Amino acid sequence: MNFTLDAVLHARGVTAKAFAEQIGISETQLSQFRSGKVRGLRFSTMSKLCFVLGCTPGELLDYDRDPADMLVGRDEPD
Repeated sequence: MNFTLDAVLHARGVTAKAFAEQIGISETQLSQFRSGKVRGLRFSTMSKLCFVLGCTPGELLDYDRDPADMLVGRDEPD
């Protein structure tokens, strides 16, 4: 799963600094989203991103089907 925030920001002509201010997070936090260092995202945060950018969650996420994704956590007990 890939976060396509940079492409959406660019397409809408929005700077990272202005966007961070609009959604109420620091530029450092936004940088973590943009670089893919964030492993999870709250629905409330996704809602803010979509509201400010006027987009849907599907426009911010991209999925490359990889069978290796199914192996994650397989060695952990149920």
